[in-house]
Amino acid sequence: MNKYLKYFGIALIVIIVDQAVKMLVHFQMDFGSPGQIPIFGDWFKLHYTTNPGMAFGMELGSEYGKLLLTSFRLVAMFGIGYYLYHIIEKTQPTLYIVCIAMILGGAIGNLIDSIFYGVWLNNAPYNASTPWFHGQVVDMFYFDIWEGYLPEWLPVWGGSYTALWPIFNIADAAIFVGVAMILMFQSSFFPENDRITKPVKEEEIDQFTE
Repeated sequence: MNKYLKYFGIALIVIIVDQAVKMLVHFQMDFGSPGQIPIFGDWFKLHYTTNPGMAFGMELGSEYGKLLLTSFRLVAMFGIGYYLYHIIEKTQPTLYIVCIAMILGGAIGNLIDSIFYGVWLNNAPYNASTPWFHGQVVDMFYFDIWEGYLPEWLPVWGGSYTALWPIFNIADAAIFVGVAMILMFQSSFFPENDRITKPVKEEEIDQFTE
């Protein structure tokens, strides 16, 4: 039982820290540029903003788009939670389990925003059919590498004002780090895949044909 508590506890820590930071930002900072706090010069700032949709501010363009997105996140949360339980039971590599726990914590952290913040923080879009399941995700970490107007000759985004780096939160960071570590160490996490894809040497073929 302790092994389950340990890894699900990692997810819980991500959720608690994520929500605590979001509450501090909401109640202690002014929204947008007036409340912006430089941390390292002009390139890293605390900047209180909200994200109504998916990553990078993308949205599902229909009346029920946000509701569908939040519902999908809810289903994904249960799927990731079950998978985490499964890999703990199967005694997968510790670091891999930690990565999945971080992803689960991040997913739940942003899901809480989507389900409840429309009611708790009254930040649902003005045209939302209900504040429930229409909350906007609170973001605050802003790496301002570059922002300005893109050249007109660029397709699709030409002439638009954009920032080179998105604004994110603790939950986003936990998901990103978890996924990045899985990609970096996948050969250690899934050694059987290497054995399947590894080319068979001619000497090994000869051993079977002799």
